[in-house]
Amino acid sequence: MAVITAQIVIDKAEIILQDTTNVRWASTELLGWLNDGQRAVVALKPDAYPQNENMILIEGTKQSIPATGVHLIDVVRNMGTDGSTPGRATMFIDRRILDAQNPDWHADVAAAEVKHWMFDKRDPKTFYVYPPQPAASFGYVELVYSAAPADIAIGVVLSIDDIYANSLLEYILYRAYSKDADYAANGKRASDAMVAFATSLGLREASEDKMEPQMNASRQIHPKGGTGAE
Repeated sequence: MAVITAQIVIDKAEIILQDTTNVRWASTELLGWLNDGQRAVVALKPDAYPQNENMILIEGTKQSIPATGVHLIDVVRNMGTDGSTPGRATMFIDRRILDAQNPDWHADVAAAEVKHWMFDKRDPKTFYVYPPQPAASFGYVELVYSAAPADIAIGVVLSIDDIYANSLLEYILYRAYSKDADYAANGKRASDAMVAFATSLGLREASEDKMEPQMNASRQIHPKGGTGAE
C-alpha cells in the first residue's frame, strides 16, 4: 500500500531541477508528468497496478476484462453464479491444444463453471473460457488484471506502490529535461533519465523473479537438484 504522496515525489524533482519556486516548471505540469509516469510504469510492467475482483462472465467463450483494465494477469477460480461462492480452480491451457483436440469447443455444451481459460498476450484485454457460458445464470470468476491508474491530485498518495517512487521521479525528470532539450546538456539529461527509468523497472522485475514464492519453494524442496532430504 502506497504512503508516498505525489507532492513528495514532485518536491524531489524540483530540487534536482533546481526549480523549487516553479519558475521554469509549474507544479501542475510536474504532476501531469507524474500521472503519465504511473501509466508508463504499468504499460511496461502490468503487475505494478493489479486489480483483484469477482467478475461476471457473459454468454459464450469469448470474454473481456473490465473497461478500466489494460492487461489480463490471471483467472484464479470460479466464484459461483452469485459471485461470492468460492469454487473450482481454473486452469490455463494453450488454446492451440484445445483447437487441435476439439475444434468445435466454442459450441460445446454450456456450463457456468469454468474449467479452462486461454489468453494471447497480443490481445491483452480478451480471454476465452471453456466450457462456454450458458445463455443465463452466468458464472463469476476471480479475476486479476492490470488497470490504468487514474490521475491523482498533488496531495494524494501514489496509485502504484511506493517502490516505484524513484522510477516516477526519473520519468518526471525525463519529461522536464525533454521540454528544454534545445539546450545540449538537457538533451543528455533527458536521455539519461529515461534510461534510468527503464532500467529501474527492469531491475525491479529481475528482483521479483528471484523472490517469486514458487521459485523459492522449489529451491527449498529441491536444493542443488536434490529432494530436500539430504
